[in-house]
Amino acid sequence: QVHLVESGGGLVQAGGSLRLSCAASERTFSTYGIGWFRQAPGKEREFVAAVNWAGDVLRYGDSVKGRFAISRDNDKNTAYLQMNSLKPEDTAVYYCAARSHTIVAVTVDGYDYWGQGTQVTVSS
Repeated sequence: QVHLVESGGGLVQAGGSLRLSCAASERTFSTYGIGWFRQAPGKEREFVAAVNWAGDVLRYGDSVKGRFAISRDNDKNTAYLQMNSLKPEDTAVYYCAARSHTIVAVTVDGYDYWGQGTQVTVSS
């Protein structure tokens, strides 16, 4: 069982930046693949980014490529999502997820554990 807690969300103007953090309680955090997803009101949960256990395999959703960067620090049991050049359409609740598999996943059903989410609001 992995307990995930997201932080770092907030209100930012278009063009600004935010860094989200995903802290895990489990000491075996380094064995889990991590993904970030987001969900806007009335929309399905959308894949944003994923990183494998070692941090050397990265995947991004088309809408965030070139603007967002996922990373992890296994010594701190924490993953990050650096979000730059934010747009109003990036407004959503952002969720961190973990999967006990070495291969990166880009779908919601590929993940076993989820955080409670953090709200990101981008004003125009």
